[in-house]
Amino acid sequence: MGLDKLDLTIIGLYLAGITLFGLRFRKRQRSLRDYFLADRNIPWWAIALSIVAAETSTLTIISIPGLAYDTNLTFLQVVFGYLVGRVVISFVLLPHYFRGDLFTAYELIERRFGPRLRSLTAGLFLVTRAAAEGVRVYAVSIVVAIALGTGEIASIAIITTLTLIYTFEGGLAAVIWTDVVQTFIYVGGTVVGLFTILHLVPGGWAAIHSVAETAGKLRVFDFAPDLWKPYTFWAGLIGGAFLTTASHGTDQLIVQRLLAARNQRQSVTALLSSGVAILFQFGLFLIVGVMLFAFYRTPSANFGKADRIYPTFIVSQMPHGISGLLIAAILAAAMSNLSAALNSLSSSSIIDFYLRRNPQVDERRRVHLSRLATLAWALVLFGLAVLSLHKVGRVVEVGLQIASVAYGALLGVFLLGVLTRRANQNGAVFGMLCGFVTELYLWLGTRVPWTWWVAIGTVVTFTVGYAVSILFAEKTAKS
Repeated sequence: MGLDKLDLTIIGLYLAGITLFGLRFRKRQRSLRDYFLADRNIPWWAIALSIVAAETSTLTIISIPGLAYDTNLTFLQVVFGYLVGRVVISFVLLPHYFRGDLFTAYELIERRFGPRLRSLTAGLFLVTRAAAEGVRVYAVSIVVAIALGTGEIASIAIITTLTLIYTFEGGLAAVIWTDVVQTFIYVGGTVVGLFTILHLVPGGWAAIHSVAETAGKLRVFDFAPDLWKPYTFWAGLIGGAFLTTASHGTDQLIVQRLLAARNQRQSVTALLSSGVAILFQFGLFLIVGVMLFAFYRTPSANFGKADRIYPTFIVSQMPHGISGLLIAAILAAAMSNLSAALNSLSSSSIIDFYLRRNPQVDERRRVHLSRLATLAWALVLFGLAVLSLHKVGRVVEVGLQIASVAYGALLGVFLLGVLTRRANQNGAVFGMLCGFVTELYLWLGTRVPWTWWVAIGTVVTFTVGYAVSILFAEKTAKS
């Protein structure tokens, strides 16, 4: 069927409208507090929706349905772990972030351990966040190339440029408020898509349920004691909890939003309520994948990659107008995630590195440099996305794998800082390096599923860091 002028008009109006909406916030950026924390004046519900948008990218919307198409609903077990992780952050990490006037997560590390470890943790965040985001930006090209027929590189350039415009000008306020709009667009669009698929499958939900149940697609829980399976109850609950505690508690991309809340209580409310929304959202995406299986009843290999199934269905099967709305919805998720990455990478670069060496820079110059850093990171992410072309498999898992490689080391260090008094900088640095090397080995040299990497890396980092801290302290005392 393809897209017609109505679809292209809807997509064009969305892209122009969201860019202009984001630009409304450019005059409010007079200080770093405005640019990176939106003057700490964002209501909890907006932060909650922004958190949801920040952890939802194009790869989530197109790859999670593909995952359900190939397997079943057991990924939800990981999402249950996401809820547990949010509770842990609310009690263990957030109280420390609201003791003082912090801009980044890694300032907490310097306050507890010292500047060397702050540089190490911030640097690790910059490298791994950029790598993971490069894969996410690449996922945009899958959708845009299928929908608009543009080349993959041109598709990446279009979305990166439009997102950069309002992020560059409006800072975190523009990012959060465009996230709110984009969340409604992509969730609403997906709901419309679900009912459209329901209408297109002969026999409706009864037929879909019958096909899915026969094929084992409706299975949610897997209690098998198998360490080699990524989506069991144990891997999902434990691994998902560790992953979210790390991603939402130590990653500047999410911590920056939590710090923008008016107070700690609103920050906790935003974090916990975002978990409820995430559970609903992932359930929605997975059900879409199950319904697509009932519609096509053919191996995903026939589409080239499972990630291409949902975009292909939208373009080839959806009625005109609805297909344009759904493509716009997927682009909304892409832009919200990319804007979050650009602002968080910029904030860590300026706050954690540049200003520590150049504290005398005036406020106006700081905002100017922050905008330049945003531009620089946009170019970096564009380059990484281009490098990702034809080099990754199912993009949602690749993105999570790259992020997971660093998260265990980061979380282990943060827990050493907030849960112990005897841990010191030397011990924490050594533990962090051991944890990171362990996770690299798990990724490149073993068959251990990615759902376990963060938990293992955290335990190694914490245990080694604490043991070395005690040993180093004892040797120093004796000498």
